Amino acid sequence: MVRELTFAGAVYDRTQGLIDGTVRPEGLALNWLPLPYHEIWTRMLNHYDFDASEMSLSSYIIARSLGKPLIAIPVFPLRVFRHSYILVNKNSGIRVPRDLEGKRIGLAEFQQTATVWVRGILQHEHGVRLEMIDWFAWSRQSRMEIEIPKRYNLKQIPHGKKPDEMLQTGELDAMICSTIFPSLINDNTSTRRLFENYQEEEISYYRKTGVFPIMHTVVINEELFKQYPWIAVSLYKGFQAAKELAYERLKDVSRSRISLVWYEETLRQQRSILGQDPWAYGLGKNEKTIETFVGYLAEQGLITQKMSLESYFASNTLTLE
Repeated sequence: MVRELTFAGAVYDRTQGLIDGTVRPEGLALNWLPLPYHEIWTRMLNHYDFDASEMSLSSYIIARSLGKPLIAIPVFPLRVFRHSYILVNKNSGIRVPRDLEGKRIGLAEFQQTATVWVRGILQHEHGVRLEMIDWFAWSRQSRMEIEIPKRYNLKQIPHGKKPDEMLQTGELDAMICSTIFPSLINDNTSTRRLFENYQEEEISYYRKTGVFPIMHTVVINEELFKQYPWIAVSLYKGFQAAKELAYERLKDVSRSRISLVWYEETLRQQRSILGQDPWAYGLGKNEKTIETFVGYLAEQGLITQKMSLESYFASNTLTLE
């Protein structure tokens, strides 16, 4: 018997096999809904609208600590190095990370995974004191209501103001982005990246820590998991198979298939730094990265206590590779 399962998630080459049906998880017929991230987070965290979904790692760990009925599998469809997503106004006086102290920094949401990673990296790798910063959030609708520790000076950007324009005019000194605003991509006049040699910084960070920051995981409605625990294993194996299919497609270096001139060199460089499986799934291969991130959440006051890493994931997926 095949069970239909509604899944909300984004589209990546790593998941394309699941979306187009090339990969069929055993016992499941996936109804894949390609929805915007914020809509997925809001609907799944508050109303549990889907059988399973992609999920912000920070929001999931916070939700789990609050007892929300979600359980993850150790699949991580999105990972992003974050050094290139810190922008500063050229007239702000910010030259090095410690210069962020005493400045006005914009971010979408304080609980957003990208901003948790950036704050943790700034604190641990560059000695930035997070409580010495004035934080300004621009998101009007929180994905999940949580209490932000009072030690942070967090304000809302005024109505009618656009954060990218505020950075350009100097009303904000810096900004942490999950994606770069289109208006800032080619703005060489008023803004720049904090780490202008960001690729070198990210490679150095990875070689030092072994951490390729995880942004998203995959969660299942916990009541569904309790009723059909085999779904967790089937989904995990399906995601793994889809990722392997994406890797196989990358091995086809025919220049007619990919619109990049020096594609082979880019892929060779990535493999030399990150290895053959940079998008690794499974708890065992990601223990240090998850432990680091949970530590950041605890230090930043977004969770009150750290649970064991195993408790965040479906028990029957803990040893899967």
